Amino acid sequence: MSEAEIVVTREADGDPSTFSVIVRDARGETRHSVTMTQKDLIRLSHGHDPADIVQAAFRFLLDREPKESILARFDVSVIARYFPQFEERLPGYLKRTQNAAR
Repeated sequence: MSEAEIVVTREADGDPSTFSVIVRDARGETRHSVTMTQKDLIRLSHGHDPADIVQAAFRFLLDREPKESILARFDVSVIARYFPQFEERLPGYLKRTQNAAR
């Protein structure tokens, strides 16, 4: 199957910031609402745009579960509860996201 398309739109600035995410693949699409606090943004950003962090987080999740299993609404901080290696692996996914944008 081809790689999923992930469309991230920043819906609201603030603390937390809110993002809408659409994940599309050959089987259809799912929609998600994701929040991220400023504290998490600072810890996770590694100099990247917040939308890139959300996109990288979805790539990480999609490597572990189908899009239909990803919660419809969640805060980025909950990912590490389900997948303890998330924060350790995120920088690699951010590099992939950055390279794909070129």
